[in-house]
Order: sequence, then C-alpha cells, then structure tokens
Amino acid sequence: MIRILAFVAALLCVVPAVAQPLPANLDKADAIVIDTTKGRIVIKLRTDIAPKHAERIKQLAREGFYNNVPFHRVMDGFMAQTGDGQNFNGTGGSKYPNLKQEFSQVPFKRGIVGMARRGDSVDSANSQFFIMFADGPSLNGQYTVIGEVVQGMDVVDKLKKASAGSPGGAVTDPDKMVKVQVASDIK
Repeated sequence: MIRILAFVAALLCVVPAVAQPLPANLDKADAIVIDTTKGRIVIKLRTDIAPKHAERIKQLAREGFYNNVPFHRVMDGFMAQTGDGQNFNGTGGSKYPNLKQEFSQVPFKRGIVGMARRGDSVDSANSQFFIMFADGPSLNGQYTVIGEVVQGMDVVDKLKKASAGSPGGAVTDPDKMVKVQVASDIK
C-alpha cells in the first residue's frame, strides 16, 4: 500500500507541468509550448510585428528541430538563449536561409522573446532565440521581437545560469527544451 501511495505521489508531481492548462484567450495557432527540464513555458508569438520569424519558429517546432536543444547561453539578470538544433552549442542554425530583420517598437522587457543573430548582421537571425530575465533597453530596435512569455516565467527563472566568468555566458551541463510544440498541435 505504501508503495502504491508513493507511486501516486510521484505521478502527481510530474503531471502538473504536462497537464497544466494553457492561458485563457491564447491563440493556440500563434503560440508555442516549451516543455523544459525545469517545467513548461508558453510563448505567445507576435505574428503582427514579426510574421516571418514567428512562422520560422512554428515550422522548426513542427519539424522537431528544437527538441532536446539546450539553453546554451544563460546570463543571470539578462537573458536565456536557445535554439541551436544543429550544433547544440550556439554556433548553428537551421537548414533554412537567414531571415531579414523585422524590428519593431516593442521594448525588450522581462518575458520578451527575441531572435538571436550575429552581431555584425541585422539580417542573420535563423533559429536561435532568447528570453529576457529583465529589461534590456540596449536591445530595443536592434533585435526582432518574436513573442512574449505568457506562462512559465518562474520556469525561465529556474534555468541553470552560466557561472561567473564563463565566456559569453556559456552554461556547463545546461537545461534543455525537451519538447517544443505549436500549441494548436498538442493533442
């Protein structure tokens, strides 16, 4: 009997992240659900300001490109970066061509999701993206805003951060995006 109760208790600890309902009024066709090693993050994609970037994220999610991809660069008080499903270390992209920037007036604040790019080219975003831990006004108008976390910022806050002095914010043994799905595709 004790073993059965222990098993049920263990299941109850796992189920909330998976069974957690999506936010009310969420347009599931324009949202992604990221199940991580720390829990679930739901991102509302901003198709109104970055339609090509949002479409790329959905395309790659549907192809499974983001599954088991690490948060390779996580800088406390700044941002958590992921999306390198090619090399898994921040140096890769996808098989698709880079995207032309879709800058907007939306400010980079806590919970905003932006597309990563090479510093030398505004039109080099491909598959990698980052989630802001805090406001980052220096990024405004310099990177494409693709969405905003509408559920799970507590999960983002729990992601393993780079140790002090780590070059470029690289994380040793990082947390991962276990599975990424377009919300409307979840059965």
